[in-house]
Amino acid sequence: MSTMASRRRPSLLLLSALLPLVALALLAGAAAAKPTGQVTVFWGRNANEGTLREACDTGLYTTVVISFYSVFGHGRYWGDLSGHPLSTVGADIKHCQSKNILVLLSIGGNATSSDYSLPSSASAAAVADNLWNAHLGGRRKGVYRPFGDAAVDGIDFYIDRGSPDHYDELARHLDGYNRFYRGRKGVRLTASPRCGFPDARLEKALRTGLFERVHVRFYGGGDKCSYGNGAGTWGVVEAWNKWTAAYPKAQIYLGLAAAESGIPDGATGTIAVYLKYLYYDLLPKVQKAKNYGGVMVWDRFADKKTGYSGVVQGWA
Repeated sequence: MSTMASRRRPSLLLLSALLPLVALALLAGAAAAKPTGQVTVFWGRNANEGTLREACDTGLYTTVVISFYSVFGHGRYWGDLSGHPLSTVGADIKHCQSKNILVLLSIGGNATSSDYSLPSSASAAAVADNLWNAHLGGRRKGVYRPFGDAAVDGIDFYIDRGSPDHYDELARHLDGYNRFYRGRKGVRLTASPRCGFPDARLEKALRTGLFERVHVRFYGGGDKCSYGNGAGTWGVVEAWNKWTAAYPKAQIYLGLAAAESGIPDGATGTIAVYLKYLYYDLLPKVQKAKNYGGVMVWDRFADKKTGYSGVVQGWA
């Protein structure tokens, strides 16, 4: 018995010596994760989501992205806000900005391919000119401003249709307008690519290095890396690591859909229990990236129904 005990003792001593090291490793891993508290939401896709002002007054979001400016590139320029009255949006933009909430305008979306594309370098220049004079800081007589004298803080690229051509040129034209500002960027550029790396439609534009934020869309059924498409934490993190490594100077956002959050319809009480895998597994992994920026939520309508951001805000 004494011989067997002596044989066990080294293993026990080794285990006791390793436990503090394991604990330190776990603490180091926890310390590496860095929540930012930044939550971005897309607004404008459903008239029943409430006004832009209401979204900003929830206190849930640090950025709201108006979606979408979805007709461009062929001499026509227009946006689709799914039944929201344009007459009130301008005042709401100013209200949100007064609360230090960034307001962006997203171009593209899920329209048919004939609604938007950039067939030439000239069309890229023309679209940039229209965005500048209709939605940003420009003012040219004869150019209709749907939101009045309100100016959005920047442009988000959500290109889901058509050719990838000339979006890099559009980005350069838009960034060029920053010469009219002193001490700040008046035209901020962000992109919302699909999670599959690289995104064929936005890769060339992103290579310009002009995009300060990238909202990677880990939702929808079109990509194997989509969280709601069965990718699981492993599949999301594998794609996430590619994005964060490819664009180290940009802030990378984890884009998730409130409608794919795993919250059952009609759930009562706190929804935190339904998001435990996000909290315990996914977020700690993605937040280890030095350029983790926050969480992007698609979209305000689903978020309002589920209360998703009300829980995620404290973890982002």
